[in-house]
Amino acid sequence: MLAVLAGTVAFNMSGSLKATKIRAASKDLVAALRYTRSQAVMKHEEQRLMINVTDKSYIAPGKPRVVLPEGMELKVFAAESEIPSEDTAGFRFFSDGSSTGGRVTLIYDERFWRINVAWLTGEIRLFKDTEI
Repeated sequence: MLAVLAGTVAFNMSGSLKATKIRAASKDLVAALRYTRSQAVMKHEEQRLMINVTDKSYIAPGKPRVVLPEGMELKVFAAESEIPSEDTAGFRFFSDGSSTGGRVTLIYDERFWRINVAWLTGEIRLFKDTEI
């Protein structure tokens, strides 16, 4: 009986750990996007956050590259002008706060978090999603 209970607790903790990892990675990417937008407004010049879908990383202006946790996937929908290669895509923010817009979906196990970037306002919103 005790072994079954221990296995159940370990399974639940594993699921909880995965949920925590994807939530933290999503919030970190949202923070990097908001930082990039604020830099564009403060400096009165375009700023771009770049995402590499092959090595599952992103880089904000003046910040070190961030690599997503192992096993996490991401999908990016961005303006054609912000896709310099099949491996990379970006989100450009302008001095008025607007952006090129798009969406990032982070996938970890069966959990999905979606980040929407509005083109007109540059607003960045995070949603827990149930499907890709």
